[in-house]
Amino acid sequence: MSNIYTIREFFCGRWSSSIRLDGKTVIITGANTGIGKETTRDLVKRGARIIMVYRDLDKAEIARKEIIEESGNQNIVIRKLDLSNTKSISEFAEVINKKVKTLHILINNAGVMMCPYSKTADCFEMQFGVNYLGHFLLTSLLIDLLKRSALSRIINLSSMAHSWGTIRLDDVNSERNYHGRKAYGQSKLAIILFTRSMAKKLKDTDVTAYAVHPGVVRTELKRNMNLGFLIKVVRPFTKTPVKGAQTTVYCAIQPELDKESGGHYSNCGPSTCTRAARDDEMAEKLWELSCRMLGILWDSMQ
Repeated sequence: MSNIYTIREFFCGRWSSSIRLDGKTVIITGANTGIGKETTRDLVKRGARIIMVYRDLDKAEIARKEIIEESGNQNIVIRKLDLSNTKSISEFAEVINKKVKTLHILINNAGVMMCPYSKTADCFEMQFGVNYLGHFLLTSLLIDLLKRSALSRIINLSSMAHSWGTIRLDDVNSERNYHGRKAYGQSKLAIILFTRSMAKKLKDTDVTAYAVHPGVVRTELKRNMNLGFLIKVVRPFTKTPVKGAQTTVYCAIQPELDKESGGHYSNCGPSTCTRAARDDEMAEKLWELSCRMLGILWDSMQ
């Protein structure tokens, strides 16, 4: 990994831009904490209308009030969404498609990390189901709205941890053998492949897609990791959530990216990913498998 992720990953500063988002609507999953919260904080200060999405409305409301008080922008709403339940995703998308006239930026930020083995309501392995399949389904249900609102963007949160996993087409739910770290890596690798496939299928539209590695960030995602003393050792080399949000913000607003799609970004610029993350044949197989698992036909993007 040394030739891909260097020490600069740990010392990326705060990106600066005066670009405004007045009149733009943004949906951010997992928006009440960590990178999602800091992304919300940044974009709302630029004048965007933010739809904060989280499974716990009480926690989301606390974050919403805090950000409104700080920014002065009242144009923040919260909506409930449980990415571990396809029914919840479908209900959420139905409400958005009925009530929201335009959607300019979709940020698929929410996730779980290295949790004990469990399954979603639809019997998908939790990390693959929440981090990848849930966002795959959500994006498919909102894609027509994004097309009507173009120019529009989709930002998918990946991770350098994509190098930990492989796509096991015959056992994506890790039923035969579960390893939390590898399952997490598989879900993040899937996100990069999803982004590549989506960019190709959207090439004749004004909707673009980007995969983002935020860096090694101090967030609640690591609550399932028993790292003990190691956390104290590596903490000086990790990013704050504010710094971790910078590449997401960059991909959401940088004008030059209107002509780019499908790439992998880190530290507010293009970033190299593993060979497995550039395997377009696997990306297409994964796309087809995902549609079958979710029982959907994404013909509108073909």
